[in-house]
Amino acid sequence: MILGRRAVLGSLFACTFVFAADGTRTKESVLAQAAQPTIQADIPSLCATLAADFPVGAAIWRGDIAGPHSELLKKHFNSITAENDMKWEYVEPAEGNFTFGAADALVAFAKANHMLVRGHNLAWHRQNPKWLFEDATGNELQPTPENKALLQRRLQNHIRAVVSHFGDDIYAWDVVNEVIDPDQPDGFRRSPWFLITGTDYIDTAFRTAREVAPHAKLYINDYDTTDPRKRAFLLALVKGLQSRGVPIDGVGHQMHINLNRPSTSEIAETIRMFSALGVDNQITELDVSVYDHADQRYDAAPEALLVKQGYRYEELFDTFRQLKGKITAVTFWGLADDHTWLTEFPVSRQDWPLLFDAQLQAKLAYWGIVDPQRLPQKN
Repeated sequence: MILGRRAVLGSLFACTFVFAADGTRTKESVLAQAAQPTIQADIPSLCATLAADFPVGAAIWRGDIAGPHSELLKKHFNSITAENDMKWEYVEPAEGNFTFGAADALVAFAKANHMLVRGHNLAWHRQNPKWLFEDATGNELQPTPENKALLQRRLQNHIRAVVSHFGDDIYAWDVVNEVIDPDQPDGFRRSPWFLITGTDYIDTAFRTAREVAPHAKLYINDYDTTDPRKRAFLLALVKGLQSRGVPIDGVGHQMHINLNRPSTSEIAETIRMFSALGVDNQITELDVSVYDHADQRYDAAPEALLVKQGYRYEELFDTFRQLKGKITAVTFWGLADDHTWLTEFPVSRQDWPLLFDAQLQAKLAYWGIVDPQRLPQKN
């Protein structure tokens, strides 16, 4: 899923020191420093609270590994996912030229703080460099046997380079991302990957990832996995991969949801159905929007909806805990409400989907997981 770069809110999160001629800080610099958010040191750690159940992660960018955001991350999470910095357009913008600096910084932070790292992702229909689906003359690749072979080679070269670069520092990879389209009669998204290679790119991606990362867990990742029609296509795909001996370890359920849908019973049913195939399940991109429809908009978060969100998170994590052993990790798509892709999708508007607010303070969503007794009484 896309998550844009952090929009820094004026000087609120800036620490820009201005010095007088004698080297002392000016009033403006002191105020700027004082304006930085301070995390709550006296509340329970989220990941410690859930330590007996599963690791808890957050999708992050480089702004999250310094300052107060890094302190929030270190206190409450024991796993990370790079929101963008491991995607194709960032790590291989030109064919054969790899740029790992931003991703390496995230991995180094995780290692220094004893965190797990999930790799996201190796093959997707979005956030790809233009050259990937062009021939040597810059023309769009057409579905020919020669172009199929070319695209398969590019996929193999990319996966070998990226996965071998990170090695054992990454314990799990989202190998292929969002390949199902339930509106298609066969259930497959008509991406350039599919139009040129059919479904062969999926097999190739998993086999190549296993070749260079024999110990990593390999996942297929998608959204709306509780939708019955989409779920049926994804179940069939996983069964097909297994029947062909393709090395798939699990399914990533993105879980971009809202206050009302899907129900926790639908989530539990979905997890159990995939678990019955003998594969693992991870919640990979969790957030809970306060909106039901694209035409809704609030300038400030209604208190009643934040209360409802607190109960929603309580119910979700009660369900996840009940599925312990079938769900082996939960990752939030973001760290706090000051940085969420939902301010851009499906429309531009404020949203408050995460556990911590824009000032990095714990919301009722957090307390719904850690201590539901702190939630207001339901009316």
